[in-house]
Amino acid sequence: MSNPITTCLWFDGTAEEAAAFYVTLMPDSHVDKTMRAPSDNPSTSEGAVLVVEFTLGGQKFIGLNGGPMFKHSEAVSFQIHTDDQAHTDRLWDAIVSNGGEESQCGWCKDRWGVSWQITPKRLTQLVADPDPEVARRAFEAMMTMRKIDIAALEAAVAAQPA
Repeated sequence: MSNPITTCLWFDGTAEEAAAFYVTLMPDSHVDKTMRAPSDNPSTSEGAVLVVEFTLGGQKFIGLNGGPMFKHSEAVSFQIHTDDQAHTDRLWDAIVSNGGEESQCGWCKDRWGVSWQITPKRLTQLVADPDPEVARRAFEAMMTMRKIDIAALEAAVAAQPA
């Protein structure tokens, strides 16, 4: 049985544009279906794009053109686990350079206000290290970063305590 849960993202008329961008971010991503409003409604007129179904990294999503009344917030974000610095840089740069904005600790926001966490797998390993000193140094280094720099994390972990 396929996953019975589909995440619905609310947009103000830009669901099709957002979906087209999102599917460029990772493999196993594509726009599946676009549905147009069968009649006028509070958020769109008849014939306008109402819903875009898309797959992002194998996960199903719906983009709904619901109108201006609800905005995205940092309370919900999408975390992408990256394999290395090149993968981290590519995703971060794609989101930020397309009208997005940087935040702290690997978080960024796209031009539609959706929050993303671009998280190297190495960061997760280091902050969960069984050695509390390794975890502390990795965590403290991460707290100073916007985009995560794996080499800087490794240097922080390797540094001798004062």
